[in-house]
Amino acid sequence: MTGRQKVLLGALGVLLVVLFVVAVGVGGGGRGDPSARSGLVDLLGRAGGTSAVDPTTVDADCAEAPGVLAVTGDCALRVADPGGLRTLILRSPEAFTVEAPAPGDAEFTVEDDVTPADDGTGAVARIAVDRATTVRVSCSGGCPVTIARD
Repeated sequence: MTGRQKVLLGALGVLLVVLFVVAVGVGGGGRGDPSARSGLVDLLGRAGGTSAVDPTTVDADCAEAPGVLAVTGDCALRVADPGGLRTLILRSPEAFTVEAPAPGDAEFTVEDDVTPADDGTGAVARIAVDRATTVRVSCSGGCPVTIARD
């Protein structure tokens, strides 16, 4: 290793240490809130992220109106092909379970129990959809579910 390479390697090491110290100094002292939304991430999502599934393209036996579901026990939501990656957003004031196939070529099913947030905003499930698919929603005792645009 030449003397010039040693100097460049040392300068790179010093730069990395300085960047680490700055990153630690700028960060908050708390542990953070995993459910908090970042303004920058939301902005980037709106600028180039995926859009929501149109509620009128979802058909379900438990549908009361377009985008409004009355889930009693188990309900199958049939989502029409969205023509690209979209997000199916389901909201309810009560806990519910959602089961959906993973997007892309993955050959497995994702299941999640969604519970209402502590701030009283209800339960929200976000499901990635990239083709015509069936999503199962279930509630013990029944619950209202809305297909949202955001």
